[in-house]
Amino acid sequence: MGQEDLMSTAEDVADQFLRVTKQYLPHLARLCLISTFLEDGIRMWFQWHDQRDYIDATWSCGYFLATCFVLINLLGQLGGCILILSRNFVQHACFGLFGIIALQTIAYSILWDVKFLMRNLALGGGLLLLLAESRSEGKSMFAGVPSMGESSPKQYMQLGGRILLVLMFMSLVHYDTSFFSILQNLVGIALIILVAIGFKTKLAALTLVLWLLAMNVYFNAFWTIPAYKPMHDFLKYDFFQTTSVIGGLLLVVALGPGGVSMDEKKKEW
Repeated sequence: MGQEDLMSTAEDVADQFLRVTKQYLPHLARLCLISTFLEDGIRMWFQWHDQRDYIDATWSCGYFLATCFVLINLLGQLGGCILILSRNFVQHACFGLFGIIALQTIAYSILWDVKFLMRNLALGGGLLLLLAESRSEGKSMFAGVPSMGESSPKQYMQLGGRILLVLMFMSLVHYDTSFFSILQNLVGIALIILVAIGFKTKLAALTLVLWLLAMNVYFNAFWTIPAYKPMHDFLKYDFFQTTSVIGGLLLVVALGPGGVSMDEKKKEW
C-alpha cells in the first residue's frame, strides 16, 4: 500500500468516525474543554482556606482580598461551566473564563514558568474555538459551516485557537536523545504543524487527540497517588488541563479548521 493509499484510508476512517459521532461529539468536546475549570472551581470550595492563605502569604494582600480572589475563581469558573454546558450566554462565559486564566496566571506566577504558561495559552486556544462555535451558532443553524470567500472574525478565532492549542504539545517535547523520544517529537511536531496551518486538519487533530489521551492517562494518573500527597494535586491539575486541550482538539475535529486554512483554500484551487 502506497503513502497516498494509506493517507486516503486513514481519512476514510476519520470521516466514518465523524459520521457516527457527529450528534454528540461537540457536546463531548465542550465537556472536556471546561473540565479543568469545573475541577478547579470545586477545588476552590474544598480548599478554600488553603487557597486563601496561599494568596495572602504570597502577595501580602490581607484576608479580605485573598478571600475575594478565591470567591471570584469559585463563582467565575463554576458559573461559566454551567452557562457553557447549558448553551446560555456562551460568549459571556468564555470572556469570564479568559479573565480567570489571566488572573491565575498572575496570582500563581505562571507568567514566569514557560511550561505552565504554554498550557494556559493552549487552554485559551480552546476557549477561542468555543467562542467561534458560539458565533457560528448565532448566525447559522449549521454550526461550523464557513462563509466562502469571506474573512470573518470567527475564522480568525479558529485560526488563533488552532495555533494556541499546539502550545500544549510544545510543553510535552522531551529533550533527550533516545530513539523513542526523537520519534515521538518528530511525529508530534509534524501533526501540530498540520493542525496549525489547517492541512488534513481533522485527521491530524483526531490523531493528536488519541496520542494526548494516551499520554494523559499514562503520565497524569493522579488516582494512583494517595490524596494526602502533594503529587496527587499536581497530577490532577495536569490531567484536567490536558483534558481541556483534548476538548479543544475535538472541537477542531467536529467543526473543521475554518476559512483561514489550507483545507479551505484547497476548495478554491
